[in-house]
Amino acid sequence: MNARVEKLLQKLEEPLIVTTPANVRYLTGFVSSNVSLVVEPDRVRLFTDFRYATAARAVPEVEFVETRRDTIVHMAEFLSGRFGFESTHLTYRHYEQLRDGGLELVPRFGVVESLRAVKDEDELDKIRRAAAITDRAYEQLADERFVGRTERDLAWRMTLFLHEFGADEEAFEPIVAAGANSACPHADPSDQVIESGTTIVVDAGAALDGYCSDCTRTFATGELPDELRRAYDVCLEAQLKGVEAARSGIEAKVADAAARGVIEQAGFGENFGHGLGHGVGIDVHEAPRVAATSTDSLVTNNVVTIEPGIYLEDTGGIRIEDLVIVTDGEAEVLSNFPKELLIVS
Repeated sequence: MNARVEKLLQKLEEPLIVTTPANVRYLTGFVSSNVSLVVEPDRVRLFTDFRYATAARAVPEVEFVETRRDTIVHMAEFLSGRFGFESTHLTYRHYEQLRDGGLELVPRFGVVESLRAVKDEDELDKIRRAAAITDRAYEQLADERFVGRTERDLAWRMTLFLHEFGADEEAFEPIVAAGANSACPHADPSDQVIESGTTIVVDAGAALDGYCSDCTRTFATGELPDELRRAYDVCLEAQLKGVEAARSGIEAKVADAAARGVIEQAGFGENFGHGLGHGVGIDVHEAPRVAATSTDSLVTNNVVTIEPGIYLEDTGGIRIEDLVIVTDGEAEVLSNFPKELLIVS
């Protein structure tokens, strides 16, 4: 068994049925849209259908079991006894199918995800390279003309730049939000034409060798209204405080509070309605959560975003996001495109 499976076994009270594709990938390296993994003390079985059989047979240190297209139903015919299952992923329909197949099922939450939250050196290297691609894409985007173009057009340009500099794909669809749209944290790029004197929030990331990056920068198209400019300065100060607080051994909510306190003291507390950040790895959103309500603690080799935002309805918004590696001391910042307000034309 590989080292990741061995670590997982130490956390299990009973064999575990793994159905989350990202968790299967983490444990075995196998990628499929129709797969289940059963981890037991003496063996690991990989269940998938004919379409993926050739690739599945090549996976080391697992027993491959070919199933019918409905893998979950067929898998039940090979199992008996008590099993944990991933309660946040397995559908109720599949739960019923396994239960009706005679299995005793125990819900488990975040077991594999807790392992994924702490990256090894190979994972860190992949994330660093994905972040470097994202930096280059931002450098290229900053040379583009913004005013008079649509959000959708610039989002597509960002996508092209990510691929041009070596991404396998985008970690997520890039966000470009200008003017009043930038006051919506997850606005979809639209056909709105970008005007002078406003903010443009750009949120993008690269995926490389199965791992993601995530970075947000806010640009300005000329001089901003005083309140929006002040909000930028406050957001930047809060972001720097958040990065400074992101150290091994502290509670995630403490890092959130370090940034949130700056924003609240400046009178913008009601305009920062999301958490400070989240883990990044195989998925662009994973453990740990960095938020006021989080029960997680930060540990060495967590990779998290630090992304405070201030959103002024009908006016504009600001978000500044770095991707960082948590260490025992100062965090390693992977997002190196400048954070100071950049005026674009």
